[in-house]
Amino acid sequence: MTTPVVGWTEEIARARLHVVTGKGGTGKSTVAGALALALATGGRRVLLIEVEGRQGIAQLFDTQPLPYSEEKVASTPGGGEVRALHIDVEAALLEYLAMFYNLGFAGRTLRKMGAIEFATTLAPGLRDVLLTGKIKECVTRTDGAGRHAYDAVVVDAPPTGRVVKFLDVTKAMADLAKVGPIKGQSDGVVRLLHSGDTAVHLVTLLEEMPVRETMDAVGELDGADLRPGAILLNRVRPPRLPARSVTPAADGRVDATRVRDGLAAAGLALSADDVDGLVEETVEHAVRVQAERRAREQLAEVDLPAVELPDLVDGIDIGALYELAECLVDQGVR
Repeated sequence: MTTPVVGWTEEIARARLHVVTGKGGTGKSTVAGALALALATGGRRVLLIEVEGRQGIAQLFDTQPLPYSEEKVASTPGGGEVRALHIDVEAALLEYLAMFYNLGFAGRTLRKMGAIEFATTLAPGLRDVLLTGKIKECVTRTDGAGRHAYDAVVVDAPPTGRVVKFLDVTKAMADLAKVGPIKGQSDGVVRLLHSGDTAVHLVTLLEEMPVRETMDAVGELDGADLRPGAILLNRVRPPRLPARSVTPAADGRVDATRVRDGLAAAGLALSADDVDGLVEETVEHAVRVQAERRAREQLAEVDLPAVELPDLVDGIDIGALYELAECLVDQGVR
């Protein structure tokens, strides 16, 4: 069995664009927020971008719904900060028209006519072109001294089933547009997304379906010449049984009498029904631990670095995000 690389590698640390994807329900938005906080720790400036129109960042950081502007949502130890951007497709198209065609006034007229909604509905790929184009602008933006506006950009991206199409839609557009500003913009987006400046991280749970989808996504990313970054194992729970006890317990071989005697020795007198309930929970726990072991063995096959985030039983709030960020920093995220 391949042994997974644990922690953040130097190669990943050199990336400036961190794309976070995962099967629905794995907590990718939460992990993206925690990753942004971790990357900002120590005095860095990080932008967290949302592209799916759910205002999930505002909910995570307990702020008002975000406008189409880069708003500060958090400070980090060492003087860092996280800003957030909720990309509005209509606003991005108006910005695009004004930037490349000097059509600011005409763009506003198009919006009143409903032409923008019509265009993005008629050509669904246009939406992703605008989103990735705005992401590229944020990553490459510099000030008068040539310094990048952000040390890193984190994108809460579409789920694994759609992420390759999302990231590579501009490549198809570049092939269609042979000259002009669209061609130049498209080429710049493609260069960024297919370079060492971009890493695509995959969030998963130690469960069969998310792990299978993660492995499929790694294959699709490799096939599209997009660089997988790290596997982000979310909601990891520690085993409560000694390793030698897991297999017999999973097979149902738990001695209720020994459990009762052990509880009595600790001064706990439980009814027979309560002891039976504990035995049942022990078996269920052992079965889960075995399943998680198999999931880890499967993930090891993709030979990517892995970092872990604990299962926080009290739910996710801003304090929990900082706790998760600290876990990432402890594993070398920088």
